[in-house]
Amino acid sequence: MQFAFSKCGPHSMKPFTALLAILAGSAVALASGLIMTWIVILLLPEDEQRFAPEHAHLVRAILVFTLFAAVSGASFYSELRERSWRLAAHGGTLAVFCLAMWLYWPT
Repeated sequence: MQFAFSKCGPHSMKPFTALLAILAGSAVALASGLIMTWIVILLLPEDEQRFAPEHAHLVRAILVFTLFAAVSGASFYSELRERSWRLAAHGGTLAVFCLAMWLYWPT
């Protein structure tokens, strides 16, 4: 893909970088949705007993997908800027992705 509208000249994005952008964006969307769900539950004190059994699961999901968003965002940035630490960031993304799959894959 060529991007000719940049003020620094034409740029190209590799397919792997585009895939990392999709992965990071999806992780940010998931984490944001979970955080907003938690905020809504906090604003409903009359239904606290109803949502109490789900609180621990929701907090765990927020932590996992916020970590996933941060690591995949760092991986995207490192690939986009071709940083020397990008292989470690890609490995971290793969590790957190495997953790999320292990925790949330239906059995």
